[in-house]
Amino acid sequence: MNKFNPERSTGPSNDTNAIFKLCSVQSPKGALLLTHFGFSTTQYASMVYLQSGKAYTQSHAFFEVVKQLGYPYKLATVFSVLPNTFNNWLYDKIALNRYTLFGKYQYCRILNPEDAKHYL
Repeated sequence: MNKFNPERSTGPSNDTNAIFKLCSVQSPKGALLLTHFGFSTTQYASMVYLQSGKAYTQSHAFFEVVKQLGYPYKLATVFSVLPNTFNNWLYDKIALNRYTLFGKYQYCRILNPEDAKHYL
């Protein structure tokens, strides 16, 4: 059984400057944003990254995010030159197998008060 480990927990810890704001798609704000950009509010196929009034999905969203992170994450942008169909196929494969690849916790992370700056 996997247990919560705050030292290994995922979350906003890689965004030390709080340049990204996370939002649950099931929340009222998340549903409003999805509707505004023409996405389904019941079937979720990809992460959605919003920047300057534009919505990015799949590998496009991934590359837009990692290019704003520091080293070593930014190195992943080298793969953005590959064809979109390949990058989106790879994105979908990783997304479908994310728990096998990265693990899954049995418990949700308990946020600290200072984490609030990372959420809408």
